[in-house]
Amino acid sequence: MLTRAKKGTKRRPTSRRAAPRAAKRPSPPPARRPLLVVDGDCFTHRAYHALPKTIRRERNRPAGAILGFANMLLRLYQAERPRAVLVAWDTLEAPTYRHEAFAAYQSGREFDDALIEQLATIPQFVSACGFANAQAAGYEADDFLAAAVAREEKRGGAALVASGDRDTFQLASAATTILYPLRGEIARIGPREVRARYGVEPKQVPDFIAIRGDPSDKLPGLPGVGPVGAAALLRRYGSLDALLAGGRFGAHATQLRLFGSIARMDPKAPLPALRDQTPSWKAAAVLARKWRLRKLADRLDALAGNEDL
Repeated sequence: MLTRAKKGTKRRPTSRRAAPRAAKRPSPPPARRPLLVVDGDCFTHRAYHALPKTIRRERNRPAGAILGFANMLLRLYQAERPRAVLVAWDTLEAPTYRHEAFAAYQSGREFDDALIEQLATIPQFVSACGFANAQAAGYEADDFLAAAVAREEKRGGAALVASGDRDTFQLASAATTILYPLRGEIARIGPREVRARYGVEPKQVPDFIAIRGDPSDKLPGLPGVGPVGAAALLRRYGSLDALLAGGRFGAHATQLRLFGSIARMDPKAPLPALRDQTPSWKAAAVLARKWRLRKLADRLDALAGNEDL
């Protein structure tokens, strides 16, 4: 039955209009892919000592370190999908300011000729993959890691630092994660993990090393003070400079400041351009096949056939 509209009210039209659609929200931008920075010397040494010395390439030259490094690099790339890759290298024939400032620094290290030859060869593979290398006289690989992290964080990006050297823990931050090989797996180290392991903040790691010492680099540290004591001092004073300004360990002040400067990575090391990269797997496969590393070449060809990688 029809009813009348009440007086003073308007009758609704009998035809219905489609309700206006809500404005479609734009899709959120995809998360920015990180920059992957790799300690080339560290992983080459690990591969050299882990794989059989019987692995050879063309002209019967050694290839175990090359193969191990290449496999590690590809695993990292596939797992992390970085926007770009930088591999950092020491310059063995040129001393750094660290060696000049402290004669005992890294003294006694000797490398097999086969390892040195492969260290000089692997950058060719990195370039063939379409990735960047960083190496310059007077700088260590660690310095390029620090410089790359500083640049990436400044531009608002995120970084991954692959290294087996715990000195790199000083680079951990909200934007930077250390990929640290541990018992056959890769541990992800951020500020929380640094605090759990050392009891200090990442920025305190160089001072922590200066006080505790570093046998691998021949830094003696403060006599009678181990890692627990070093962490306790830094939690109390905040920094090595504050500790020394407070009148503690004055007889060792000069050496401790020197050790701290040696342990601190140089973020001003020269870097190549680090624009977004597209891997050139086919070119890398050609190089691997030239070296007669057939399984590596096949793996690279498979990656080249997958557009997503």
